[in-house]
Amino acid sequence: MTSTPKYVYSFGAGSAEGRADLKELLGGKGANLAEMSVIGIPVPPGFTITTEVCAVYFDRGRQLPQEVKPQVEAALAQVEQAVGKKLGDPSDPLLVSVRSGAALSMPGMMNTILNLGLTDASVEGLAAKTNNPRFAYDGYRRIIDMFGSTAMGVEHKEFEHELEHLKKERGVKLDTELDADDLKELVRRYKAVYEKHVGEPFPQDPKDQLWKAIMAVFDSWMGNKAVEYRRIERISGLKGTAVNVQAMVFGNTGNNSGTGVAFTRDPNSGANEFFGDYLVNAQGEDVVAGIRTPEPISHLDGEMPRVYKQLLDIRQKLETHYKEMQDIEFTVQDGTLYMLQTRTGKRTGTSAVRIAVEMFKKQDRQEYRH
Repeated sequence: MTSTPKYVYSFGAGSAEGRADLKELLGGKGANLAEMSVIGIPVPPGFTITTEVCAVYFDRGRQLPQEVKPQVEAALAQVEQAVGKKLGDPSDPLLVSVRSGAALSMPGMMNTILNLGLTDASVEGLAAKTNNPRFAYDGYRRIIDMFGSTAMGVEHKEFEHELEHLKKERGVKLDTELDADDLKELVRRYKAVYEKHVGEPFPQDPKDQLWKAIMAVFDSWMGNKAVEYRRIERISGLKGTAVNVQAMVFGNTGNNSGTGVAFTRDPNSGANEFFGDYLVNAQGEDVVAGIRTPEPISHLDGEMPRVYKQLLDIRQKLETHYKEMQDIEFTVQDGTLYMLQTRTGKRTGTSAVRIAVEMFKKQDRQEYRH
């Protein structure tokens, strides 16, 4: 009897089925999320569908192997249990992000889909549960845009036009100046754009959203952008991309929340200083979008001292564990810190030498003490 291949690896809540040396199978992002979970760093729970599934998917003419579905269902149930919420629950929904992740980083290959699980019913539940209808409807319009443009081939600018029209009608300049009722109207318009271009309404079944998003990540592996990137960079021999599905955490629920990116050392000089930016009351894409000016990471000590201290401890832990300078992403939701990514940080040639020498000396001192 042949055993069923393992296609899905869970992580989070202090344990993981994968680890850092499984990059070929879990992709860089999935392998490091698993590793962080194992060494006790707070990571929102989730699961990784392996690169092998991507290879089989294309071998079979874009058909998923039948073993994948029950394994995804079981891993999703584990996430629901860890978070205490259910995907699609109209009163308190679990929302997830869906991201690609190959063994080698391929920037821009596939946009992330956030807030997956929001529907006409669950958006009302989220609004009531958080007592923040603006936040709920902002999330809903974002998923219709991201899902439409990433999974279903609708041009992002089609949604952007509607947003600009509405801002003009309301006489405002910034997205943040639109209130909950404005965003409800925007959702209505986004759904009309979606239906016009896709030929069917925006899916109201969260499981349907999830499977379409998973297939879209695999499809992106053979998309023009990704194929061209691999050709230019002479990348070959990879099985495909993995898919990471992870419970959403929100940095935009108020002033006790935020999001940031940082390096465990200064990537320009190599100095042993925590280096990065953060924004209070923001989602991840707001930091890189340039809509608001981020604050230096050191200022977090004044705003959220407990979180800042925790970040410094994690910085130390990651460098000791990986023996490399790390590039990290984090989100704070209502005062609780979550790590979303770690990877070896890019640095200048001069700083690379300085970091290597300083880390070697530090290791040497530690070994000498032992």
